[in-house]
Amino acid sequence: MASWVLSECGVRPLPPSRGFPRPRTRCFSNDTTKFRLPVRPTDLSRLAICCVSGGGSRGREWGLKVSAPLKVPSIDGEDKEAEKMGLNGVNGINGIGEEDGFDPSNPPPFRLADIRAAIPKHCWVKDPWRSMSYVVRDVVVVLGLAAAAAYLNNWLVWPLYWAAQGTMFWALFVLGHDCGHGSFSNNPRLNSVVGHILHSSILVPYHGWRISHRTHHQNHGHVENDESWHPLPERIYKGLDDITKKMRFTVPFPLLAYPIYLWSRSPGKKGSHFDPNSDLFVPSEKKDILTSTLCWSAMATLLVGLSFVFGPVQMLKLYGVPYMIFVMWLDLVTYLHHHGHEQKLPWYRGKEWNYLRGGLTTLDRDYGLINNIHHDIGTHVIHHLFPQIPHYHLIEATEAAKPVLGNYYREPKKSSPLPFHLIGYLIRSMKNDHFVSDTGDVVYYQTDPNLFGSSGKKSE
Repeated sequence: MASWVLSECGVRPLPPSRGFPRPRTRCFSNDTTKFRLPVRPTDLSRLAICCVSGGGSRGREWGLKVSAPLKVPSIDGEDKEAEKMGLNGVNGINGIGEEDGFDPSNPPPFRLADIRAAIPKHCWVKDPWRSMSYVVRDVVVVLGLAAAAAYLNNWLVWPLYWAAQGTMFWALFVLGHDCGHGSFSNNPRLNSVVGHILHSSILVPYHGWRISHRTHHQNHGHVENDESWHPLPERIYKGLDDITKKMRFTVPFPLLAYPIYLWSRSPGKKGSHFDPNSDLFVPSEKKDILTSTLCWSAMATLLVGLSFVFGPVQMLKLYGVPYMIFVMWLDLVTYLHHHGHEQKLPWYRGKEWNYLRGGLTTLDRDYGLINNIHHDIGTHVIHHLFPQIPHYHLIEATEAAKPVLGNYYREPKKSSPLPFHLIGYLIRSMKNDHFVSDTGDVVYYQTDPNLFGSSGKKSE
């Protein structure tokens, strides 16, 4: 059993991978005749979509393929139609986007390959030594903060410690997130070991989350198939009891949702990130889920043991409160990367959805001094389109892609040293973005006027 667990964590080679099976959630349209590669066949060798082990693995494929799908579907005639409209074409839906002459739901006049071609080649290079240096930096800071807080043990210090340590837990999560995407290094074994250590230390089941996050990236912007903070169709929304509705859209409750999501997912979806038989996973991923659940359980057991050594109150101060701050960071960041823009952004279904159009509805955010601490995760648009780019190249890649993206890129508001301005975006979105129509292939959030009294008029 022990050797098997070590194997699953990546400590010794696994048998040659057969690759990830197709997710249960369908990503694309039924009409496969409309699929085409966004690059020429000769360019495929340069398209770093998956992580496949190099020479050190003796030709073994480790199968850690968490990234954009190789085939990106598009709509026939999309490019020609978009060229006629230009970047500022007017084709407003429900009045959205007509005012300034730009409709964000219009098919873009560029391809995924055009964006990729604009990004310098070195931005795709993964440096494991550089990646590990960030891990060392963050772990040293985490341990130093804990040691200093325990030594001082002063109520003037504890609130500062909680804010700082919770932010550092979030930084650890982002590095584990990079491991899950394979953007940490080209060595899947290293990605798996580091990912398990980082995520287990903050009570995240690495493989369980990694696989569900893969589903999120492969279906971003799709009403039903997206996995993370997707909108509720009206029929599901109206089926929620009043208490659930209020808690889902009243700050700070949504910022505490992540542990609940790990155990039971979102309304309208079933399964658990800890259950190998969950709808999230296919049978071949069962061992991965068991491995990560065992690692999570080991960390939980360690925390219980430390509570007996140092006392439960001390462990609550050292670990419990920072963990909740981390959860709030995670929920805030992931929500605002897909919600809260000044103008409503579209969500798609059916033939209107494709990988590029879904990715273009994501948002960049500026976090001030926190940008460097949490590894520039605010550069989210390019990350969603090309999750294999290492975090330390995302800013440069974004700047290079902006001329191609045009109005489809929404410049984030500059932050003061601390990003308090984002709280306003969050509250406004929670008051207005409640559900989408049950029908239609291009839909926008609508407001329930009864949820908060007269908070706003229901969108047409």
